[in-house]
Amino acid sequence: MKRVCVFCGSSPGRDPRHREAAGRLAHVLVGRGLALVFGGGSVGLMGVLADAVLAAGGEAIGVIPHGLAAREVAHGGLLDLRVVPSMHARKSLMAELSDAFLALPGGFGTLEELFEAITWSQLGIHRKPIGVLNVGGYYDGLIGFLDHAVAEGFVSRENRGLVQIADTPEALLDRLTAHRPPAGPEWITPEEA
Repeated sequence: MKRVCVFCGSSPGRDPRHREAAGRLAHVLVGRGLALVFGGGSVGLMGVLADAVLAAGGEAIGVIPHGLAAREVAHGGLLDLRVVPSMHARKSLMAELSDAFLALPGGFGTLEELFEAITWSQLGIHRKPIGVLNVGGYYDGLIGFLDHAVAEGFVSRENRGLVQIADTPEALLDRLTAHRPPAGPEWITPEEA
């Protein structure tokens, strides 16, 4: 694993633990020699995370659509900021550049990116590990829902196992590193699926 794609909010959230977790994750990524791939914004948890990675001497690759570059205030401190034509292109490039996916707290966009990564894994588009950093119980309701979906027969236990969950960056990165995905190609484009 060389690069980790982190999905997170363009808002910092109300709980200071979310910002603290973003900073801690940045230091753990840099300490393990892992580069960050993220949504390219300078605001919210995205900005906190990228700023902390850069301050620690790490590598951060931002990917942002033209339409959001001005609205989200694209991060000006990145050496590698890729501006793409659409959200679809953003997610595809982020996935292509990354060896694993991780979600910090966030809103609809974070959830949409997380679930697309999970769906793509389920469909065999990639075999990359996926994790959720459950900061302060932020994702407890979502975890409960995933277990409910299994109980109701809409998600298989095998596919539920595609999502690694931990409360600390260290534990989550350990789980992502140890994850052994099912056999298949490391990455195919969604169009090839």
